[in-house]
Amino acid sequence: MTSYNSKVEELQKIYDSGTNNLVLLYGRRGLSKHQMMKGFLSDKPSIVYLARDCSNDVQREFFADTVEKSCDIKVVSRNYCDLFNHLRTTESKKLVLYIDHADYMMKKDPEFFENILKLRAKEFYKGPVMIILMTESICFAENELVEEYEKEYKKFDEIIKVPELNFLEVVRMYPGLSEQQAVEAYGILGGVTEYFDYWDKDASLKENVCRLILEKNAPLHNMAREYLEIELRELGVYQTILYAIASGKEKLNDLFEYTGYSRPKISVYIKNLAKFDAVSKVESFETGGYENAKKGVYRVNDTFLNFYYKLIFPNLSFLEVMGSSDFYDYFIEPYIPEFLDRTFIKICMEFLELSSSVRRLPITIKKMGTWVGKKANIDIIARDEDRNTITAKCCYSKDVFNYEMYEELMEAAKEAKVHSDFTYLFSVKGFDAKLKHLAIADKSIVLVDMNEM
Repeated sequence: MTSYNSKVEELQKIYDSGTNNLVLLYGRRGLSKHQMMKGFLSDKPSIVYLARDCSNDVQREFFADTVEKSCDIKVVSRNYCDLFNHLRTTESKKLVLYIDHADYMMKKDPEFFENILKLRAKEFYKGPVMIILMTESICFAENELVEEYEKEYKKFDEIIKVPELNFLEVVRMYPGLSEQQAVEAYGILGGVTEYFDYWDKDASLKENVCRLILEKNAPLHNMAREYLEIELRELGVYQTILYAIASGKEKLNDLFEYTGYSRPKISVYIKNLAKFDAVSKVESFETGGYENAKKGVYRVNDTFLNFYYKLIFPNLSFLEVMGSSDFYDYFIEPYIPEFLDRTFIKICMEFLELSSSVRRLPITIKKMGTWVGKKANIDIIARDEDRNTITAKCCYSKDVFNYEMYEELMEAAKEAKVHSDFTYLFSVKGFDAKLKHLAIADKSIVLVDMNEM
C-alpha cells in the first residue's frame, strides 16, 4: 500500500464517523493530492472550490458562484453565513466541502474560518458535512498555523500530511523502471509523483533530464524557483544560500565567508528554508566520539532542489549557449554517480528500516542516523533498545565495493567510538573477492547487492 492509499483510507475513516469533521490536508506541490482527492470524492456529494490569491470580495464572488452551481441554488448575498445556510444535496450521504489553497482565505478573511466552524457546529446546513481545507504551503500548515493562528489550529479535528513517496513506493508505482532507472529518477526527482509522470522509462537518463529540466520549455525547467516562491520572498538570498550549501559549504562559518551575509541573517534564512524541509541540519548519531564529529552541518534536504542548485544553477549561462545536450555531457553526466551516492544511502536506510519491521535483521531498529566526522563519515548507524549496533557503508559510484572501503568504515567507527555488532555493506556493482571471503568467515558482516534489495 502506498502512503497515498493510506491517506485515502484515513480520510474515509473520518468521513464514516457519525459526526461533522474539519480536516486540514497539506503537502508540497506535485504530490498528486488532487488526483487522490478526486478518487476520494468520486462516490460522495461534494463541493470543490479552488481558492485564489485575490481580494476578499472577489474570493467570495468566486466561492458563491461555485456553491450556486454545485448545489443548483441562487443566493443573493455573498456572505459565508448565507452561502452555508443554503447548502443542499440530493443525496442522503454526508456532504464534503473541499477547499484547495484554503490558506489564501484563512490568511485574508477572518470571517471565512469563523463561519467554517459554525458550519461544522450545524449552525447553518443541518445535514452531515465533512470540511477539508487543503494547502500546499508547508510553512503555513506546520508553522504559521501553530504560531500565528493558534486558536484556529486547535479547532481542526484532524491534520493530515501527504508525504513524498519513498523508494519502495516509487518502484511499486512505476514498475516499468529498472532498479538502475529507479535510483536515477528518485535521486533527481525525489518522491514527487507529478515529476515522475513526466519521466519516460524508455528514454535514457540524459534524454529525460534534457527533456524535463534543461530545455527552455521543459515542464520542470523553472520548477525549483516556482516551488520556492510558494513559501518564500527574497529569492536572491535564498538561492545564494541553497547554491552555497549544495556546493559543499555546509557550515555556518563557510556560508558567512562565501556569501558575505551576516551570521544572524544566514541563521534566519536557513531556519525559513528548514520550515518546509528544503534544508536540514545534520545531527550526527550520538556516539562516544562526540569530539570527533562535525557540528552544525547543513544539507539541502529536498532532492530536486539539491540537484538543481548543485549542478544546474551555477552553470545556467553555459546552458544558454551550449544547448541541453552538450550542457548535460559537460556539467551533469560526470557528476551523476557521485551525486547519487547520497540517494543510495537514503535507499539503504529505507531497506534497513523495512527489514527491521518484518524482522529480517539481527536487531529491531529503534534509532537510525548518520555520523559526520572530522576525518571520515559513517553512512548509517542503527541501534536497538539494548544498544546493539549496526554500522553500514553504501557504495553507488565505485566500480566495486572493495576491502579498503570496508577498512575505511572500521576506521570511521574507531573515530566515532562506536562498537559495531553487525556491519552491512551495500553495493550497486558487487564486492571484491577479499570481502566475499571475509563475509563467509564472519557472519556479522553482511553484503547486500542492490539487485537483492
